[in-house]
Amino acid sequence: MNKNIEQHFRKEEVPFIDSCADLIDESINQYRPILTKFLNPRQVYILTTLVNRQSDLSVAFFGGYPNSEMKRGLIYPEYFEPSEDDYQVKLFEIRYPVKFSKLRHSKILGTLLGSGVERSTIGDILTDGTRWQFLCTREIADFLKMQISSIGKTKVSLIETEFSDVITPENEWRDESTTLSSFRMDNLISEGFNISRNDAKELVSHQKVHLNWAVNSRPDYEITTHDVVSVRRFGRIRLKRQEGQTKKGKYRAIISVLKK
Repeated sequence: MNKNIEQHFRKEEVPFIDSCADLIDESINQYRPILTKFLNPRQVYILTTLVNRQSDLSVAFFGGYPNSEMKRGLIYPEYFEPSEDDYQVKLFEIRYPVKFSKLRHSKILGTLLGSGVERSTIGDILTDGTRWQFLCTREIADFLKMQISSIGKTKVSLIETEFSDVITPENEWRDESTTLSSFRMDNLISEGFNISRNDAKELVSHQKVHLNWAVNSRPDYEITTHDVVSVRRFGRIRLKRQEGQTKKGKYRAIISVLKK
């Protein structure tokens, strides 16, 4: 990948940028659509930025339902028109004894990953408070159906479900307009969840914070557009848009908050 492009992104994002460049080249050279695995919002932004530099390519995303967080990307030449089936996403309902058991997001994800599949093959995990569903790549669907018979001590069965039956998530993202003294991670957490800066700093330092699905223990880490910050027991914050500075030098921003 061109060094001029890499300088606009973080150093740790360069391997992902290089993998995107390989997919873009593959689509150009073979003149066919190329499908990614599930991408988080920051990765979606990076891939979109790179594909938009190509005049003869487009990219589209699908995660199984509107406003999904994790999505598969499809890079394709101008002749191609993608359909839902091209994204090769499967939706499963988790059947379990609702009256006698309680499932949690972390338990479900842990069980799925414990079967040996990669995180990038699993999309969103959804609940309406009682029912649970998850999305995955088509390639691993049959494997998971055979492998998963319990989550913790709870007996379960996985039922393949149509996208028209996807449940509405219990919690919804809410956009907020705010001003920030900086885009430090602890400052964003403090603002998004209305807690003190010191409390936010401790959460980060004690490794209770993930940035784009990876632990980050640096309170001073600079957050940028489309980053997702997950804070244990609090929820998630996404920096949706930066909107310049005020006369007093503070930063205007739109953040999306998903509280637990």
